[in-house]
Amino acid sequence: MDIPFFKEFLMLSNPLSVAIVIVFILALFGVYALQRKGVSFGTLVGAGTIIGAVLGIAIQILAGFPNDPMKVIYIQESTKWFSLVGGGFIDLIRMLVIPLVFISIVHVILNMTQGTNLKKLVVAMLSTNLGMVAVAAIVGLALGSAFGLGTGLDPVEGNAKMREVKPVIDTFRALIPSNPVKAMADTNVIAVVVFGVIIGGIARLIKQTGTNELVNFTKLFDELHLVISWVADFVIGLMPYGVVALLASTLAQRGLQAVIDMGLFVVLLYVGIIVMLVVQAILLTVFGVNPITYFKKAKAPLVLAFTSRSSMGVLPLTVETLTTKLGVNATTANTVGSFGTTAGMQGCAGVFPGLCVVYIANIAGVPLDVTMYIMSVIVIAIGSVGIAGVPGTATMAASVSLSGTGLGAFFTSISPVLAIDPIIDMGRTMLNVSGTMSNAIVVDKIMGTFDESAFNELDAEEIKQGA
Repeated sequence: MDIPFFKEFLMLSNPLSVAIVIVFILALFGVYALQRKGVSFGTLVGAGTIIGAVLGIAIQILAGFPNDPMKVIYIQESTKWFSLVGGGFIDLIRMLVIPLVFISIVHVILNMTQGTNLKKLVVAMLSTNLGMVAVAAIVGLALGSAFGLGTGLDPVEGNAKMREVKPVIDTFRALIPSNPVKAMADTNVIAVVVFGVIIGGIARLIKQTGTNELVNFTKLFDELHLVISWVADFVIGLMPYGVVALLASTLAQRGLQAVIDMGLFVVLLYVGIIVMLVVQAILLTVFGVNPITYFKKAKAPLVLAFTSRSSMGVLPLTVETLTTKLGVNATTANTVGSFGTTAGMQGCAGVFPGLCVVYIANIAGVPLDVTMYIMSVIVIAIGSVGIAGVPGTATMAASVSLSGTGLGAFFTSISPVLAIDPIIDMGRTMLNVSGTMSNAIVVDKIMGTFDESAFNELDAEEIKQGA
């Protein structure tokens, strides 16, 4: 069917493309059938994950594990159809982010109880987030050094391009919304948070001083919050279908050989992720929170993060899980959750750049001494501010870290790592989201607003499973 109508318009020029798309549609109907039977949301997401993984691996087996899967016509065409569901789901989620962040921030400030200390919240948030990124950087540096990552390899010329690295002062200035409309259009979440805090804070001050009760203004944001929350619930309900498409597409598009060539990097990255999840569990335990309960209740956003590879895309579900299942105060959940999509990401801006520094240093023959390690941790922690939570932005974190440690000239040698980016990005993003959620719980404990009973309460799904 080498006809433009089938090849370029429908993108179904190969019989195998048609067969794979039909199987994909049947898989979605299978998820729908489970949903109609009243299967719990968590089970649906788990089923979608398994179906997507099986479909993606089956396509790779069918193609004979090619080195460049996207040159196989039926992989190229079928994954394009997968993107309609997977990419469309992420687009719907990202559509919610800016209105949800702005409305929620203003709403929670207007309805804040007397005595809430915003200064204490910001200090606790910054210290917890950046402190955990520093720990993640140490884990990455330690693992890379212990296993000699990059040792024996020669510098290579690749097509990797270093992102433009801005001075840290410019990075902080970019977080101040000189144009809030542009900040919203650019999905600059921190700038939107700052704008929302200013609007909500001034409105709350006006109410407290008795100048004006702002009844209509408060009612407007109460109703906007109700509407956007219902929209978020609807979109999040589509998650099992999106997971099937996202995971199938990712696995089908990545060549097995690329993963084998960078096997040590992949293994160390995922070991680092496991280590950081243990660190998070220890941190929660220190603050008197049961980590097992946390991971059970955080399952849905972590699965979505793993399959979508977008911290920002998971934000609506992250905030909802924090407030409805994990007992975190709405103010803390919205503030720390929003901040975590752009700064303090333990995977993309912690473990990953730590491994990259060791990998490039060993390739370039640059000695890794105590000074280099300390400088790397500082650069990685500060550089984690302003890294946008969307797929692929770990490249910016690597650019900042390598440039800050004097290794920027060897950036092209990171090309083999970027070739497997989607595979490692799944784990990195899951760690980012878990880090944001565990940080939110810790900050809420520091603030004294954490609801222990809500955290320990069994939700309907757990009760059903227990029965």
